[in-house]
Amino acid sequence: MNRWALGCREKALGKDHPDTLTTVSNFSLVLRYQGKYEEAEQMNRRALDGREKALGKHHPDTLASVSNLAYLCYEQNRLDEAGELYVNALNGFRKVLGPSHPTTLACEGRYTSSSKKMAAM
Repeated sequence: MNRWALGCREKALGKDHPDTLTTVSNFSLVLRYQGKYEEAEQMNRRALDGREKALGKHHPDTLASVSNLAYLCYEQNRLDEAGELYVNALNGFRKVLGPSHPTTLACEGRYTSSSKKMAAM
């Protein structure tokens, strides 16, 4: 279903359209939930790269892609990489959305969990 939806978006809007990139991002989340980490990461990086070009590095959707990639790394115990990505996403969310925005707070919580896991190792 997600591959079909992605194909339709690409055909109708183009591969780099923000709505297509949202579908790519959503598909990466589905793949992550299925444990298909390699494919999920490829899709997430595609969404991130496309969003950086189309929307800019500080757009909330771009920052969400950074945060999603951080979580994907965290789930695979790539904690150093996850930590760096979380810091980038968190700093961006604080600047763009503010420190008390729910998205900023959610990212901060995931970063804290990642940091605690790193400290325990």
